[in-house]
Amino acid sequence: MTNPNGYQQNYYYIQPQQPLVNPKSRVAAGLFGILLGTFGIHNFYLGRIGLGLVQLLLTVLSFGLLSPVTYIWGLIEGILYLASTQPRWSTDSRGIPLI
Repeated sequence: MTNPNGYQQNYYYIQPQQPLVNPKSRVAAGLFGILLGTFGIHNFYLGRIGLGLVQLLLTVLSFGLLSPVTYIWGLIEGILYLASTQPRWSTDSRGIPLI
């Protein structure tokens, strides 16, 4: 389309964007904590790599002697992910709410 001065007018339409993040599941995080908490899988899933490594290394480097400790730690965290509404337990490492 041209205007009276002979210049062409360009129209740009902004397309709706998809969210750039995929929210994580509260149920998955809770179940990972309850079932695989000894290895810190729930922390890796939520992007808390440091805590996941601590739990994994405590279990592996102690040849399983500290696995009851890390299991109870993971069990408690798993229950908190399922039941708590506090921000620490209802968001991932980037602050995105769990669904």
